[in-house]
Amino acid sequence: MVRPRRISDFKPTFTNLAQTSHYQVIFGGLPLGVRQHLSVRGVNYRFITETSGLLCSNAVIPGSTLADAKIIGHFQGVTENMTHSRIFPDITFEFYVDKDYKLLKFFEHYIEFVANGSRYDMSKKDYFFQMEYPDDYKMEKTRLIKFDRDYDAEMEYNFFGMYPFQMANTPVKYENSEVLKISVNFHVDRYAAGSFSSYDVYRGRYNDLKENFLAAKAKQDEITSFNKNNNKSRYTVSKNSSDGIPTDASTASLKNNIISSSDNSESVTKNDDETS
Repeated sequence: MVRPRRISDFKPTFTNLAQTSHYQVIFGGLPLGVRQHLSVRGVNYRFITETSGLLCSNAVIPGSTLADAKIIGHFQGVTENMTHSRIFPDITFEFYVDKDYKLLKFFEHYIEFVANGSRYDMSKKDYFFQMEYPDDYKMEKTRLIKFDRDYDAEMEYNFFGMYPFQMANTPVKYENSEVLKISVNFHVDRYAAGSFSSYDVYRGRYNDLKENFLAAKAKQDEITSFNKNNNKSRYTVSKNSSDGIPTDASTASLKNNIISSSDNSESVTKNDDETS
């Protein structure tokens, strides 16, 4: 019989729930062409990797969908679902705009690079867009790290094939002036969740993990070396041994004792003969 649950049973669970705050976005892995173009436009790479993510005021934990198809057995009368692919939807981040407008320039000129707008005069009537090759504009090392208030636990998402494809219209006004924010939509080819520990580096746990790993490896190497030498001492016999005595460490000691005893015996016999 199932016992009714008391409030005290639920309390530890519901007092340790994750909050929507406490996260960090880190942009990285921009192709060389994008970095060069942004640098010419006044946006240095250090701002992108160190500051732009801190200006993210609203992020989303990504979702994904398993696309499936219905398999119908006409003779058995059974219908089953079978998955054939995984779909990663677009994600949207909102950002505060700094007073130098570097954040705004970052995404404006990023999209400009993708459409190759920097090579032609957009004021001319015969202007046309020439898209860059995907490998030349997709980011491969952008991360979203969600952690708790005490920084003791985190969940990390690593995005691959990510790039901005849309900036939403942003109203500006004199009335009730507020901090300027922009909303940017990103395409994502795929992401990996929880399979990396890059935030351990920022929290200083990397060295501890590395030391533990090296210590464990050294211990394992010591055990492996001991077993190897032990097996060798049991089964290895010297090829040059004329008396058939193994030459490993354990039996070599025995051999030396035998030879030493033999020498002492001969010495005693010789002294007895001389005395007689």
